[in-house]
Amino acid sequence: MKLNEILFTSSLPTLDLHGYDTGYATIKINEFIKDNFIMGNVNVAIIHGIGSGIIKRLTHDVLKRNNYVEDFQIFRDNVGCTIVELKHK
Repeated sequence: MKLNEILFTSSLPTLDLHGYDTGYATIKINEFIKDNFIMGNVNVAIIHGIGSGIIKRLTHDVLKRNNYVEDFQIFRDNVGCTIVELKHK
């Protein structure tokens, strides 16, 4: 499914980063992406919140460098959530 076609995130595997520091968030994002790639999931959601934007920027930086990620974008109905499209096996 294309990222802009996703209407609801409730059916997607989700990682909630609220309360995580940058080091732990980086580890959890990479583990979450790898695990979902292995399981064959195509789309996942990462909730980073709005706040000061530190975790959001970190999330996007980590996703840009992750080899399992095809594309990602902010969810249109919630700027505190990023939708990720994983590469196909």
